[in-house]
Amino acid sequence: MVDSVPAMFGLLVSGRLVRTDFERLEETKFLITINSAESVNYICVFLTGLVPFPEGTAGSVYFSWPDENARPNWQLLGVLSNNKPSAIFKLSNLKQHFDITNQPINAFSQFPSISINAQIGISIEPLLNAEMQTTSIEPAQNVSTFVEFTQKMVQNLYNYVSSYAVDGPQQTSMVPLLSVQKWYENFERKLNLNPNFWKS
Repeated sequence: MVDSVPAMFGLLVSGRLVRTDFERLEETKFLITINSAESVNYICVFLTGLVPFPEGTAGSVYFSWPDENARPNWQLLGVLSNNKPSAIFKLSNLKQHFDITNQPINAFSQFPSISINAQIGISIEPLLNAEMQTTSIEPAQNVSTFVEFTQKMVQNLYNYVSSYAVDGPQQTSMVPLLSVQKWYENFERKLNLNPNFWKS
């Protein structure tokens, strides 16, 4: 039976009211549905402070993006604990690159997903287990961010130097090396002023 949980967890989606209506699926499994999730890029999941985690435990936070043609797929986002009672997660990349063919069985695989809405699940687990799981997701997130940065940087370089291109022999274009140097100096200056400028 699904019970209402008295505000142990909270969810904040940008532009929406704070929600604390997580449902209890099992003693240590909690679920909340995000309606119209296609417009959601970031979420904040947090402990409300009313009910702490039991000593030696933490909450593994999972995300499920719906797919009408497959069983629910749950991806680990990160961990909450009494020492880290809140976390902000980026969902936009997960929605674009969700691989439904290679998802591991985890704490939420057995529960049905609502077909048109995304879901957030929290599983209370031993602290050590929860922390060990997150070590496997951090390298993947770093690689994803690096790939995104590299793609944006190369696109920026191409756009900049193509304005300096001149027609060469045999239908080729030539770019003055000075323009590449100038691009690099501009890019480095922007990066120093705002390390996240490339994300916009």
